[in-house]
Amino acid sequence: MSTPEVAQLFPADDQIPADYRIEPIHQREYLINGEMRQWDGPTTEVYSQIGTPQPDGSIKPRLVGSFPVCTPTEAMEALDAAVAAYDNGRGEWPTMSVAGRIACMETFVGKMLEQKQRVVALMMWEIGKNLADSTKEFDRTVKYIYDTIDSLKDIDRAGSRFRVEEGIIGQIRRAPLGVVLAMGPFNYPLNETYTTLIPSILMGNTILFKTPKHGSLLHYPLLEAFRTSFPKGVVNSIYGRGAVVVPPVMQSGKVNVLTLIGSSKVADELQRQHPKLNRLRSILSLDAKNAAIILPDADLDIAVKECLLGSLSFNGQRCTAIKIIWAHRSIADKFLEKFAPAVSALKLGMPWTDGVQITPLPELNKVDYLTDTIRDAEAGGAKIVNDGGGDYAGGLFKPAVVYPVKDGMKLYRDEQFGPVVPVVAYDDVEEFIDYLITDSHGMQASVFGTDTKPIADLIDPLVNLVCRVNINAQCQRGPDTFPFTGRKDSAEGTLSVEDALRSFSIRTCVATKETDENKAILNEIVGEHQSNFLSTSFIF
Repeated sequence: MSTPEVAQLFPADDQIPADYRIEPIHQREYLINGEMRQWDGPTTEVYSQIGTPQPDGSIKPRLVGSFPVCTPTEAMEALDAAVAAYDNGRGEWPTMSVAGRIACMETFVGKMLEQKQRVVALMMWEIGKNLADSTKEFDRTVKYIYDTIDSLKDIDRAGSRFRVEEGIIGQIRRAPLGVVLAMGPFNYPLNETYTTLIPSILMGNTILFKTPKHGSLLHYPLLEAFRTSFPKGVVNSIYGRGAVVVPPVMQSGKVNVLTLIGSSKVADELQRQHPKLNRLRSILSLDAKNAAIILPDADLDIAVKECLLGSLSFNGQRCTAIKIIWAHRSIADKFLEKFAPAVSALKLGMPWTDGVQITPLPELNKVDYLTDTIRDAEAGGAKIVNDGGGDYAGGLFKPAVVYPVKDGMKLYRDEQFGPVVPVVAYDDVEEFIDYLITDSHGMQASVFGTDTKPIADLIDPLVNLVCRVNINAQCQRGPDTFPFTGRKDSAEGTLSVEDALRSFSIRTCVATKETDENKAILNEIVGEHQSNFLSTSFIF
């Protein structure tokens, strides 16, 4: 319920620290074909849930700015620019040497770093991510870019030699796929978007990227860096309503790769719109209902600590969040006696507040949805077991631990994607395994215990149901060198530093018979640097 206790955490204008105040940013340009084009059409206003308290106790959202609501016309212009820049693999970018592409990316990173303060501030205001995590997301993205560059150098070095087998001389390298449509999420609007955007660009593809509904403005300060770091048409932006601007792009059949971090429903719709599915590669990170199981012998202090981080970091708005906890009936009460107070002790407040852990949710109707899921569980016999759980004001929602959750309740299957933690009591681990078998998702799971035999007995079936099993640790994506993917409706393709480079490219071979004449031809091409692909250059 809405409470004055939560409402008083929202600041009046003069209570916002000077370092974190921002003037509304009204974006009236977008990037297409190497040009920052002016926009005189309709715009969408961006309101932050870091609102202003009103006399009646309500919270009024603050205006952060606005951005263009483009039409299919502009979306198709962006697509045409990307198609022209790729030019069936003959464009400047796809034929550029790997060293040349890396140099352009390094130029971009330098310009990106100049915009750090603005991007971090916008992240806080647009999606409510706290200062520490917003800063971490920016820094992690920069590190990801450098790690990706290093990984690309390794891949290129491995392909810099010729192979001779069965009388055939060949060189195998990786080549781009074509035009990539990239769509990122609101919860990690910079990092998750760039973990697809950066490797796809580096591999020689051309890009059009659709900014997320929440977290769109924070990309604006980086458009000029893209424009001045890469050849025209390599990076193009799409603004507007996804349901309006994206379908004609997909229906054109000119998109070679769809990369989406979002919902499986949206992914299914977009894939169906492409007229030539066999030509479309999809790299998707989608829904997840990651589950944790607490075995009878688990160290409850560790389980509480990791489940707290796993379920409620950034308000539980992570695809890798623990979204349901299974506690053995023999220790469920003991676990909740420790877990519930720890949840209630999490600090609520504004993103810049020191030590804050729970911040306003960016989605306007999210509080209503979360409240509805709790009421549904209560109607089935569950209850909130932590003090103040479910209290809210505006978009600030105090985390709720709900127990015992059972099959048939919304929280049992729905991905709540917010600060509500359902806890299930179980008697036999087979119940947990059956849950994962029948679940539509298959991203990660966490196992908490100390006895090696029960843990080992769970590992073997779980690795065939999910793509990462975490032992006595929260579900998470990092480190970025580890594979990040999922089974069933959770993902398609694999993302990590090296995997992403491979996902956005294809192995391509140049081969010839081992004759003196052909050797001479290869030696001349390589020796005189006549080809960027056929090369023995070694990038340091």
